[in-house]
Amino acid sequence: MPTCPAPVRRLDTATATELTTTAAKLLAFHGSATSPSLLADLPVMCAQFSEALRHRLRPVDTADGLFVLRGLTVDDAELGPTPGHWSTVADAGALWDVTLLLVSALMGTPIAWDGQQDGRFVHNIVPSPGHESEQTGASSSVLLTPHTEDAFHPGRAHLLLLCCMRNHDGIATTAASVRLAELAQADLEQLKRPVAPILPDDAYEQARKFGGRPAPVPTLFDGPDGLTMRYDPAYTPLEKTDRAWREAYERLGEELARVSVAVSLEPGDVLVVDNDLVVHGRVPFRARYDGTDRWLKRASVRVEDRPTRPLAEHDEHGYGQAALTAWAA
Repeated sequence: MPTCPAPVRRLDTATATELTTTAAKLLAFHGSATSPSLLADLPVMCAQFSEALRHRLRPVDTADGLFVLRGLTVDDAELGPTPGHWSTVADAGALWDVTLLLVSALMGTPIAWDGQQDGRFVHNIVPSPGHESEQTGASSSVLLTPHTEDAFHPGRAHLLLLCCMRNHDGIATTAASVRLAELAQADLEQLKRPVAPILPDDAYEQARKFGGRPAPVPTLFDGPDGLTMRYDPAYTPLEKTDRAWREAYERLGEELARVSVAVSLEPGDVLVVDNDLVVHGRVPFRARYDGTDRWLKRASVRVEDRPTRPLAEHDEHGYGQAALTAWAA
């Protein structure tokens, strides 16, 4: 059984079949999960979903800032071996790419990045030889530090979706909501100051070469519904910050660790994370590279006109990275 002290929404047989049947029809008609015409058809197909399925796929609505969608089934033998690198996945698990895109499109607008995984709207997260100790999804032997997805960019996703293809070893994704953390008022005031920048992670080779000056950004800010967060300690130059801010940042890290949950996904599970409230990571594991390693698919979703971020973000350069939207692809 999965370790999952987190809200779970279960699809019954009817709603699970509705979702996967629609995905199969789209894939058969368009021939590829990466087809621009398939992306354009997503809103049309989502409009036909039943009210029961729509209710299961409603926005994150608790202070946990996440939920696990459960009830989909992956055939492990049919899936084929876990690839050794995202670039060798080809069409493996294409049905699940489309399923994840449908879930994403019902919640908002799927986005991609021109500098990551060839601009694909669904990323494959697999351990890769030579990347074991990096702070990216391709790592394995180190703790993937809890972080906001694509924290360096003002156009980062509002929602992050992780769909489990394979997880024989029960490797846990970690998650922690800032809404559950307890911080002193003095720490809140410190962390709302724009003191340190967040640099692009190692998955963005072009962005890391960008010549513009990194802009300091606040770690915490107040949204209409409460506190929100932008956090990535592995790519934040803490050594250049003042002591009071740095100590407050450390206490935030301690609080996030205290309220963190471990979510061990089963094949077919979709973890939906509010990227403005929740940081996520992963526990270390030993990759075998024998075709049986952990394999997730990842999608990013923007919720248009969501008022959860400071207006100053509009002036950021984003290290030269452009977010692609599904409807314009």
